[in-house]
Amino acid sequence: MAFTIDVFSDLICPWCYIGKRRLSQALAQLGPDMETEVHWRPFQLNPAMPREGMDRQAYRTAKFGSWARSQALDAQVARAGVEVGIQFDFDRMARTPNTSLAHRLVVLGRQEKVEDAVVERLFRAYFTEGYDIGNADVLVAMAVKSGIDGETARRYLDSDEAVRELQAEEARARNLGITGVPFFVLNDVHAMSGAQPAEVLAAGIRKVLERGASSAR
Repeated sequence: MAFTIDVFSDLICPWCYIGKRRLSQALAQLGPDMETEVHWRPFQLNPAMPREGMDRQAYRTAKFGSWARSQALDAQVARAGVEVGIQFDFDRMARTPNTSLAHRLVVLGRQEKVEDAVVERLFRAYFTEGYDIGNADVLVAMAVKSGIDGETARRYLDSDEAVRELQAEEARARNLGITGVPFFVLNDVHAMSGAQPAEVLAAGIRKVLERGASSAR
């Protein structure tokens, strides 16, 4: 059976994007024989965000006390991003979106066997290209770029499909005590919080593998 990794994240969380890259590095360290299934689970950092989103500068100023403080945090993230090959372009990000529709698109990506491609495409669209990933038209375009038929994506986003699934996943996150993301659940037995370095993530995976091997003896 494949080793399962559930990653609770929000698609407007820059550390989640960094965490995704670091997870890829960790899996590469474990070698090509490591069979894994990675699934991206929803966690909304701003569950009360209006459906149409908010002006990013206004939102971040209110959240962090000043625009200067927000920019300082963005600079810190940008430095970490460079280390994993991400060129954050915060100047292009005009809005902070509501991510409920984007999380539903990830579920569709899972059904269509392109989950990782959808997550990568949405992160890139928001953080390096400045798209509003709360906009349904933008999401359909990103779905097509990820290998999903556009009409299929449109019908899906216009429906209420996966709404209950996302509510159940968010309840699971609360039950796990998650208050920040990214949050990694390894084989349903071990949890790791934060965008840990690749070496730390790899060590955590090895620990779970060794524990499983010991219990099987």
